[in-house]
Amino acid sequence: MSLHLQRDLESLHHEVLTQAGRVEQMIYDSVSALCQRRYELISSVLAQDDVVDRKEVQIEEECLKLLALHQPVARDLRHITTILKLNSDLERIADLACNIAERAEYLQGFPYFPTPDELSSMAENATEMLRMALDSFVNSDTKAAEKVIQLEARVDQQNRDVIKELEDLLRLDSTQVEPALHVFSAARNIEQVADHAENVAEEVIYMIDGEIIRHKHTQLVRKTNG
Repeated sequence: MSLHLQRDLESLHHEVLTQAGRVEQMIYDSVSALCQRRYELISSVLAQDDVVDRKEVQIEEECLKLLALHQPVARDLRHITTILKLNSDLERIADLACNIAERAEYLQGFPYFPTPDELSSMAENATEMLRMALDSFVNSDTKAAEKVIQLEARVDQQNRDVIKELEDLLRLDSTQVEPALHVFSAARNIEQVADHAENVAEEVIYMIDGEIIRHKHTQLVRKTNG
């Protein structure tokens, strides 16, 4: 690797880590607004969306410039393409954080609506998956990335449990349709955060090992448990 490429890669890596920290805080705050009813956090989440969008474009342009200027190969090429994908995932996660914050904002009008007990646990697990996935990128840790992929099924099941609890609630009280729909939407967004965390973990494994593991999760679980 040339010194110029190394310097540019380090700068790019720093930029995407800053973006990751910003987005991770957005998810944490939006989930707190929803599950802990900390409505004062909503405005700060929404205010960060434009910042993330602008930074996403800047990082993408830097990636493309490095590809054209240095024509990297092997690990360096995988590093840059991983940042490109991670950059896109982060922007989408920021959008999901805004969606969750907006659902929390609407729920302020329904202070007595009983949100499902499983929702908080689901949000904690999805947030933890995101933190672990980003840490696996920072530390180039495939074992941590593999663990993120294994945790995704748990969030999927919790999403189904939340939906069932909402359905049971509506059978008892059909007047609660509006707040139930907001909670359903929030749960779906939280589940998608876990999906993107899984994407990040897959990208980390590709960056380090050069292996594309999409659609191979069953084999991964067997390898880990074996």
